[in-house]
Amino acid sequence: MQPFQGCRTPWFRGFFVVILLAIAPAAMAQSPFGPVSAEAEPNRAQAWLVPSPDPHVASHAVLFRPPGEGPFRLAVIAHASTQNVIYRAQMRQPEYRSLAAFLVARGFAVLVPERLGHGATGGDYLEDQRGCDEADYLHSGRATREAISVAFNYLRGQPFIRRDEAVIIGHSAGGWGALALANADPAEISSIIVFAPGRGGQANGLPNQICAPHTLLAAANEFGHGAHIPVSWLVAANDSYFPPDFSRKLADAFRAGGGKVDFRQLAAYDGEGHWMAETDNGVKLVAGELDRLLKAPSAAGSKKP
Repeated sequence: MQPFQGCRTPWFRGFFVVILLAIAPAAMAQSPFGPVSAEAEPNRAQAWLVPSPDPHVASHAVLFRPPGEGPFRLAVIAHASTQNVIYRAQMRQPEYRSLAAFLVARGFAVLVPERLGHGATGGDYLEDQRGCDEADYLHSGRATREAISVAFNYLRGQPFIRRDEAVIIGHSAGGWGALALANADPAEISSIIVFAPGRGGQANGLPNQICAPHTLLAAANEFGHGAHIPVSWLVAANDSYFPPDFSRKLADAFRAGGGKVDFRQLAAYDGEGHWMAETDNGVKLVAGELDRLLKAPSAAGSKKP
């Protein structure tokens, strides 16, 4: 018997066309997003693909969850960034495992998406601040905000996630984008916690130097306009990217624009306080502060009778 070599008769070709037309909508309806690995320890760690601002590029992410089916409160952690294209390309998947474990222990599902222009996600770096002397911090912050929002909105639609009382946690450039998100609906996001938010820190590789600091202050003030969600601002005493004195000025500028800010200077951490959010010891240092913040009445809850 000869091997099957295709459909040669007109009726058979027509039959296949009908079948393809029938199954095409179902194939197109399948989402490219969702889990792409089995769950693993600790904390049910699982690789996911989630939407990005570029409809052609999915963001690589890691999701952590407590035991059970939920629904769980959602926490999204927005990672730090760099203007250096080589460092961005080499970035490993951000996980913030210690911070995630802290949140999972308190009932949160935790999503850590890797934004466009970084690591395995790739794609265009939409958050570029466009230089140092003439940095456009409004652009970079709003681009980061969009990346956080699309990932947040996607996961918020999952059946194991609560639709309310979410928390956004941002670190450095991720915190800067989280500040730009403070004008979101407080019925969806109850609070924002930022670790040393900003852009342009360590200008030209120099500690305690910031690119166009007055522009950064003006952008913080702009982000405060129309802000509805309370922001908790945390910075270590030895942060050389955004030192406490300057971070306080940033927080004051955000407050002057209309934002609600609880600014806290924390003890010095290790050799460089800017990376406190990424390590076991750093999370231990800030654990009491985080517990206080997570137990505080939310903006959404305070409106309820």
